[in-house]
This record gives sequence, structure tokens and C-alpha cells, in this order.
Amino acid sequence: MSDISAFDEYKRLGEPEKAEKSQIWQIAIGLQQVDGLTPSDYLMETAKQNIEGEITIYEVQERLNGYYKAKPVQTADDRTEEADKVSARIAEILSEKTFSFSPAEYITIHKRLFMDIYRFAGKIRDYNISKSEWVLGGETVYYASADSIRATLEYDFEQEKAFQYKGLSKEQIVAHITKFVSGLWQIHAFGEGNTRTTAVFIIKYLRTLGFTVANDLFSLHSWYFRNALVRANYNDYKNNIYSTLEYLNRFFGNLLLDESNSLKNRDLHLAFGNETVVLENVPVKTGSVPVNVPVKRKDEIIRMLLDNPNLTAEELANTFSVATKTIMRDFTALKNEGRIKRVGSDKSGHWEVN
Repeated sequence: MSDISAFDEYKRLGEPEKAEKSQIWQIAIGLQQVDGLTPSDYLMETAKQNIEGEITIYEVQERLNGYYKAKPVQTADDRTEEADKVSARIAEILSEKTFSFSPAEYITIHKRLFMDIYRFAGKIRDYNISKSEWVLGGETVYYASADSIRATLEYDFEQEKAFQYKGLSKEQIVAHITKFVSGLWQIHAFGEGNTRTTAVFIIKYLRTLGFTVANDLFSLHSWYFRNALVRANYNDYKNNIYSTLEYLNRFFGNLLLDESNSLKNRDLHLAFGNETVVLENVPVKTGSVPVNVPVKRKDEIIRMLLDNPNLTAEELANTFSVATKTIMRDFTALKNEGRIKRVGSDKSGHWEVN
């Protein structure tokens, strides 16, 4: 993921307008992680110019259009252009003080985010889908059938509009919002871009309810957010696996109630959620006696890939303060040992831990 921490300095400076812009850009760029995308360095620098007030958000978009016209994407697997343009469009939408709680608004957000990227931008999918999920070990959630999407959307929105929040505690309000978000996402109204559209819509909706979405949850934990949505909508009764809102409640508890719940992707994974993961020099329970267990760099890489399968060699190199080539050699060794494998392309794929 792009180093969005580079924007933190604007929040520390105490200038409200720059702080708000940097928060919006962090969310916009961080949300690309839900589809394993990484915005370019060019986008990062252009975003900084917008935060500084040197250029408007519209000029950001114009520059991106010119940049990719002069430097077209070379392969179908390279989705950097998508990551850059959608980041800028999310930043634009989140900067606007307008919103309408309706299926039409939801669909319009999808159209604005993905116009000229997906031919079906702003269109309800007319085909059924399944998606292989890392967190489910390759299994898929059952999404709404194409024939029922519009009716289901309208029903969910009507139910939410009629719901009475008055008299509820903050915890009850957040629990209800969590359930609504889970149901909206499961409909999967769009063929692609569903999670990013849902996240942008929900952030705008939360603002109308009086919540301030101004922390780093969507920017730093968007992959966890998506995996939590998956686990909230997956059942396998034969193997004693049941849909649960637990993980999504953790996310929204941190987002809206200032809780400090642990948000680790490996906790959600069906194959690893109940296993003890060894951390370097961190107390780990062995029976009833806490002990410190040192691990080698390769074992730590495994742990980190369980938490975030989209990590790059560059990011890991920075973490361990070693050369990128060193991490690449570790990757090669781990692949030869059969402990990891690459799924998809180098740019848009992810790591799978065996």
C-alpha cells in the first residue's frame, strides 16, 4: 500500500483545512487496498499539492488524465491508473457537503468513481457472481441474485429510513449501522468496485447521523473492513462455520466509539483464526506460562502476510531495514519451501500462505 503516513504531518501542523484534506486523501488512497491496488508516486505527489492548496481537486483529475494519456497502461494486469483516478474521485466526493440517502445516490457514487474505468459504471449488475476470498480459503459468499438486486436495495433502504434511532445507546446505534452495512454490501449491486462504493456511501451517511469519521480506520484497515464484511455473510454449517458480525463490530467500534479492538486479518481467516501466531519478542501463551519466542525474518514475513496478503517487497524491506533484494530472496525461498505462493500478477495479485 502507498505510504499514506506521509500525510500525517499535515494533521500535526494544526491547520484545519489541510488536516481535513489529508484525512480525506488517506481514506481515498487506503481504500484501494480492498482490491489489492496501489496508487502511484505521481498520485501521491499530486495529492500533496492539493492539500497544500496549490491545485484544486479538479486540477488533480485533469493532471491524472493527461498523465495517463501520455503514459498509457501497458498491460491488462496494471491497474495503477484505476487506483489513481478512483482515489482522486473518492477525495472529491468526500470533500462535498451533499448527500441523499437513497439507492440512486448509492448507484451514482459507483458511476462517479468508475466512469471510463468500467463499462458498467453506475449500472446494477445483470449477471450472477461468485468471488474467491482469501479469508475463506478460496470459498465465496452467496450474493444477491441479479434478478432481485434492485428490489432488495429498495427494501433495505426503506427499512433503514423507517428505523428509529431515538432512545438507543451509542453501542446499539453502532450495532444497527453495522448490520445495515453488512446487508448492503452482501447485495453486491455492482460487478466490481462494490466495497469501495459501499465504504464511500457509508462514510457520507455516517456524517449525516452526526458521526465524525476522522480517524485512520478506513485508510489503514480497509482490507480488514472487507474481510469482516465477508465473514459477516458466510456460512458453512457442515463445518460449524457461521456468519458473524463480531469482526465488523470491532471495526465500527474503533471507528465510531473510540474503542481499541485488535484488527488483525489473520484473526478472520478460517484456517488461522483459532491458531496461535508467534510474534517476535512478544509474550505468547504456552499452556499457562507466558514466554518470549524469537522468530526468524522469514517467519515474521509469514505472519505479516497472514495479516495483509497485499504487502510488497518494498514495504517489507522498509519494515526490516534491509534491501528489497533481500526480501525478494526471502520470497523465493518461501516459495521453494512451499510456504507461500503468488496468486495473480506481480502488480495486482496477492500472496497466499500455505
